[in-house]
Amino acid sequence: MLSPIRILLQTTLLPAENDWCINRFSLLCSYLASLKDEAGNPLCAVTARDRHPDNTGNDPVLSTLDRADFDELWLFSLDLGEGLSADDGAGIQRFYQQGGGLFTTRDHQDMGISLLPLGEVGAFHYFHSQNPDPDETRCCIDDPYTTYISYPNYHSGRNGDYQTITPVQPLHDLLKTATGEAIAFFPSHPHEGAVGVPAGLSHAQAIAIGKSAVTGRDFNLVVAGDRPSGSNTSAPGRLVAQSTFHHFADYNWDTAMGCPTFVDEPPGNGMAQNPQALKDIHTYVRNLALWLRPI
Repeated sequence: MLSPIRILLQTTLLPAENDWCINRFSLLCSYLASLKDEAGNPLCAVTARDRHPDNTGNDPVLSTLDRADFDELWLFSLDLGEGLSADDGAGIQRFYQQGGGLFTTRDHQDMGISLLPLGEVGAFHYFHSQNPDPDETRCCIDDPYTTYISYPNYHSGRNGDYQTITPVQPLHDLLKTATGEAIAFFPSHPHEGAVGVPAGLSHAQAIAIGKSAVTGRDFNLVVAGDRPSGSNTSAPGRLVAQSTFHHFADYNWDTAMGCPTFVDEPPGNGMAQNPQALKDIHTYVRNLALWLRPI
């Protein structure tokens, strides 16, 4: 019997009631914990936590992640630059270089910019003030409604609604249903961040494309980095970079779960009206857990 996939769900925020801390991802945690393998055993063992720096400023789990008992790190980088110490980042990089699976996501403008010191890992994310999108035509505001947020801020729809995704062909395993068809929907968000393939990484590709509900502009939703061809167990793990954490937040799966008080955009109800949209993000989450598992 295979051991459960040991997943660390981690935010870069300190615990707080009125923020996007780990308690705002309870539906994701519950769904992962509910998954079973073919024999009916738990597929995943999930640990969910916010950042808890010690008196040296380091998170005791992240800074020693390469020595911890995890297969995958799902990192929700939701800070504005103070979310990871140098030792935290070094622990994450060692974990990844030793074959651990790594999922990273953030949101608009400069949210999650503490990812940038992580070398190749951070390079998958484009920000406003650093590592901007190399396509200068994309360095402009897409969401004109929430005026205090600047680019990247792709408007895929309201929180609580869903967007139709365009899978890049050939269809990636992350986007396949049990019958081999493509999932169609992700939760939407008024101002998603930007992800892309760093120059020179032939083993990485954009696999899912969204479209702005305001400008009609296409943008990357998911970039996946596979193990380099010919790699072995000492090679880096697989990596997935996602345009926004809102694809996974409780509020975007079910607006009745509530949100921090600073969220002022009116929500939608598309996820509640179309059960297939929730089924599709559930399928993607299960695929993500399986695909990132170290070999």
